[in-house]
Amino acid sequence: MSKPLQDPVPRLTVITLGVSDIRASIAFYDALGFSRRLKATGEAVAFYDTGGPVLALYPWDQLAADAQLPDDPRPAAFRGVTLAWNCATREEVDAVLAFVLSKGAKLVKAAHETDYGGYSGYFADPDGHPWEVVVAPGIEVGEDRRVHLAE
Repeated sequence: MSKPLQDPVPRLTVITLGVSDIRASIAFYDALGFSRRLKATGEAVAFYDTGGPVLALYPWDQLAADAQLPDDPRPAAFRGVTLAWNCATREEVDAVLAFVLSKGAKLVKAAHETDYGGYSGYFADPDGHPWEVVVAPGIEVGEDRRVHLAE
């Protein structure tokens, strides 16, 4: 008699961004200091250790084809997804924004006090993927670079 199947354990393991110019995107994320892994993939796909889920860069048209979604037109408007770079302090938010802008990011929204007691700003990577740089109550980043949520 076979055992009943257990419910799968939910997990987010990889975030893949479609990019227009894989070389430029690799250079940008390298410049931000993310640690690239599996470099044997060359420019077919790039994987980065983020301290949590893996960040993957993949050519936009190939990612669309893999997901069986149209490649064109590419949305110029908000796509309903943001990435986040959580920080420990307001000063760190300002420092991260200055750093990413020096590496070629585009400022989307200047750092500001939030209505929930945090502090955040937004930048966009070379393909317009929006990143929030934020310090927020109840969300801490440990020495292990992992996010720890309050109960």
